[in-house]
Amino acid sequence: MSTAQTAAQAMVAATARLRAAGVPDPARDARVLLAHAARIEASRVTLIAPEDLAPEIAERYDHLIALRAIRVPVSHLLGEREFYGRRFKLSRDVLDPRPETETLIEVALSLPFERVLDLGVGSGCILVTLLAERPSATGIGVDLSEAACLQASANAVLHRVEDRADICRSDWFGAVEGKYDLIVANPPYIALDEMPGLAAEVREHEPEMALTDGSDGLEAYRRIAASACDFLHPQGRLILEIGSTQAEAVSALVQAAGLAQVQVIRDLSGHDRVILAQNPA
Repeated sequence: MSTAQTAAQAMVAATARLRAAGVPDPARDARVLLAHAARIEASRVTLIAPEDLAPEIAERYDHLIALRAIRVPVSHLLGEREFYGRRFKLSRDVLDPRPETETLIEVALSLPFERVLDLGVGSGCILVTLLAERPSATGIGVDLSEAACLQASANAVLHRVEDRADICRSDWFGAVEGKYDLIVANPPYIALDEMPGLAAEVREHEPEMALTDGSDGLEAYRRIAASACDFLHPQGRLILEIGSTQAEAVSALVQAAGLAQVQVIRDLSGHDRVILAQNPA
């Protein structure tokens, strides 16, 4: 990329390169990555558009565009993603937070809670958000991945909830003790035979153990449902994110486990996204 290029020219060239590589919404990504290369807010890109790019910025930008062209996710290139109005630090070791997961947050915040358990804490986006939104609450986040636990702990510190968040390695409920008002989880729900159909950004760059159970996509729900009542206070709630075709199957699992008042909640796109159930004991 020539140093004689203006920022606007560089963005046009980058957009064309990303479009040729089949990247969805290439103009948006070109703009966001230019802002990152120039170390400015994305809203200020227009201000630098007429200016020549400094050589070091042009070099950084070229490198970022090259990586995006081979489908490295933008969030990995930025090292962060916004979720429920907060920025979370990310790495290849954790699932990239999705906007759809904000539906789970809204359901969780619809009623009071003091003690929350996040199964499969990942980046910590769910647990940290819930604690940040409820300053009196405390919680535990568990994950089988030690790297994920470290990432979640870093995000807890970033958002100043570390004194109310206990994050530890556990195979679902294996290392968990006590009772909770709220249990939340966004478990791996992609069936193994669905993995080849995922976008390259997801399939090649996100941790497989956070995406699929290596089976039919329901194994995590079976394990969570089987033990949830043992860890919920009476009237405590279980909130699970699901795949858009799994509402019937997951509802049946939680009902069979003794949970009551099972509801299916849709996301803003109208897809089934969350199962809500209550411990009747």
